[in-house]
Amino acid sequence: MYWLITNRNVQADGFGDEFADLSFWNNPTGGPVSRFQSWNRLADISAFRDELLKLTAAFPDPLTTPPEQQKHVTFFVHGYNETWSAACIRYDSIVQHLFTGADSMGECILFSWPSEGNTLGYLPDRSEARESGEDFADVLSELYDWLSANQRMAAQDPTKACRAQTSVICHSMGNYLLENAMNIAWTRKNRPLLVSLINQLLMVAADVDNDIFRSGDAVSKGDGEGIANLTYRVSALYSGRDSVLGISAGMKHFGKRRLGRSGLDMTCPVPDNVWDIDCSALIPPAVGGMQVHSAYFEVQKCYDLMRALLQGIDRSVLIGRGLVPAALSKTQSAG
Repeated sequence: MYWLITNRNVQADGFGDEFADLSFWNNPTGGPVSRFQSWNRLADISAFRDELLKLTAAFPDPLTTPPEQQKHVTFFVHGYNETWSAACIRYDSIVQHLFTGADSMGECILFSWPSEGNTLGYLPDRSEARESGEDFADVLSELYDWLSANQRMAAQDPTKACRAQTSVICHSMGNYLLENAMNIAWTRKNRPLLVSLINQLLMVAADVDNDIFRSGDAVSKGDGEGIANLTYRVSALYSGRDSVLGISAGMKHFGKRRLGRSGLDMTCPVPDNVWDIDCSALIPPAVGGMQVHSAYFEVQKCYDLMRALLQGIDRSVLIGRGLVPAALSKTQSAG
């Protein structure tokens, strides 16, 4: 099953690049995801949730299933320079590699926003990403309220525990969108510390400052504070070979590197639940230039890593399995 939440305008034959109210869709027949006619519009977020719950009700019981075998509901947030059809094609690749067949990790939802432009159009404060962050925050806030209510019911009756982990995969500037959305949700809910909204967050080639988590474990309105406090574990996948983020770094916060190109700035405090992984060795040497920026979604080794991260496998185990490069990352060395 394919799922879509979008704040793009709806046209006769697809979705445009202008802002509109959030709309909710599914593709129950499995038709081509980049074909508009494959999508069925649902009335509202409640109808979307109800349809999703029909499938998650069949997920394994979390009380008797090891964490690495539990199913997920995972959001995918695409990057800046993506048309709707291109975003759908990338989303379909993720679904085929991680959310299909006997080894399916559960269900994956595409959040598609009006990202238009080109690589040189990257600006420090992309209004599209900020405004879309507000819309995605509405979705996260709804999810937070539902999870909180479910948690209270499960405390009285464990059989009512949620059967799905909630995870997010963000690519490129989609991470900036998520940064804004999580900070809004974190503020709306009065900065709670009792509910983990996101189990696993994969920040892939993140186009955000690499000191985003500089507040460490303190509560002080830092850029990455919402992410760090509402997420169980954050994994930043980066590569120094990413020339797209090399360009981006020179057009944003001058003197500050991109997280998706340089990894975490280890001169700053880093929350214990945040780490980085240098994926340069996982991407074939023949892939170069701007292709590296999106190669994470085209290389089987990267998908193997993403699966293991979503499963919540410990970082030391990932090194032992060879999914993470043998050389310790800066985060692990510092820890």
